[in-house]
Amino acid sequence: MTISQDLGAFVASLTADAIPEPVMESTRRALLNACGIALGCFTTPYAGVARAAALAADGEVAGGATLLGDGRRTTIGGATLANAALFHGRAQEDTLGGAHIGTVVIPLLIALFEAHRLPPARLLPSILAAYEVAGRLEQVYAPVTTPIGFRGTPLYGTIGAAAAVARALELPPERAGAAIAIAASLTGGTLQSFGDGTDEWRYQPGIAARTGWMAAELAAAGAVASPNAFEGKAGFARVYGGQDADAAALVAPLGRSWSILRNAFKRYPVCAYNQTLVSTALALRPVAVADIADVEVRMNPFELGLPGMLYRGPFQFVGQTLMSVAFGAAATLLHGIPTLAVMSAFDDAAVQALIEKITVVPDETVETFSCSVMLGLADGTMRSHTIRARGEDMNLDRTALLDVLVRVAGEGGIGRQPVERLDRLVFKIEHHSDLSALVQIFAEAAAIHQPRSRIV
Repeated sequence: MTISQDLGAFVASLTADAIPEPVMESTRRALLNACGIALGCFTTPYAGVARAAALAADGEVAGGATLLGDGRRTTIGGATLANAALFHGRAQEDTLGGAHIGTVVIPLLIALFEAHRLPPARLLPSILAAYEVAGRLEQVYAPVTTPIGFRGTPLYGTIGAAAAVARALELPPERAGAAIAIAASLTGGTLQSFGDGTDEWRYQPGIAARTGWMAAELAAAGAVASPNAFEGKAGFARVYGGQDADAAALVAPLGRSWSILRNAFKRYPVCAYNQTLVSTALALRPVAVADIADVEVRMNPFELGLPGMLYRGPFQFVGQTLMSVAFGAAATLLHGIPTLAVMSAFDDAAVQALIEKITVVPDETVETFSCSVMLGLADGTMRSHTIRARGEDMNLDRTALLDVLVRVAGEGGIGRQPVERLDRLVFKIEHHSDLSALVQIFAEAAAIHQPRSRIV
């Protein structure tokens, strides 16, 4: 069998009774996190832009999928585009290695399940299919694809979306494999917008999700797919990964070493690789900023090679500040936990003054997701703190995750009640007949934030 055929067989085998409980629980937390972060994103502008574009392209569709927080309905593809931009509004989604799979696949599945009235009992296995397929590909190929400029979220998320839809539609193994193969030929997405601080990356998850959805629908309709989509001379492994595919090594961990168990949740609205930077800086905050003479930050060269990580200003967009190591360190040392408002304060003179004292050093001895910060003080003494972490160390349990989501909801002005309702719903989602209760939570949260007008 080829890689796409093996992946298709794996996806088709993912039934709720065959999934270990710890894996299923991690999948629930992925759903909870995606929706919980989205509830705190109504104040961000990106969903409004995507919503306007979706309605201009597809119009309103009776019986279609809901634009969450808006109430109007449009096509599955239109709702996916807009809702993914909402879920991505704080850049605080989960991360599987360097790819944000939840913000791709979960808005897509919500739209698909609502419009097609699919039973929610299929939802968690469908989400898991995306995380396992995309997560395994990201684990193998991202060390090559990310440094040359491909963004993991759309590159692997498109294929994950096809896997998710294949599972949701209960495609047989051969057709599920075809969906994955078609997606592999359509995928892509670059990192340049992070370097420029512009908005393209905000819309990549929705575009990736739409493309993966169409790959699955094409497969369901009978489209013939390349059996060598991954291992062929012009296939995914060589084109993106620059290497011959090792089919046996790629698929062997599936169903045994579950990717979703290393899923990481962001505590702060900054790049995944800057999460530990913030935690490290927070540990040093008892030092008065006025006493700081200089700051040295050490991180892994892979992380610092990402566009925007070494940018020092001037700042015009939050896409610049959330990537900038210097801004993240300075803002945290000055203000504590970085809220979205802190990350949006582009003209903060105190932050800019502290940035001038910060040196960022690539250090191969510092592993990815780890960070070391050293403060040189005006009296000649030094203080330092190092956190050695892995991505899976940020796989928050349910209680810790709820704390983060409640804090985000507070920033977004909606309070804790919608988050607590969401938590109860997610952990019993398979017992519901449809997703109307989930859609209603978004509607009520939007009404709390802006009760007298539709959010556009």
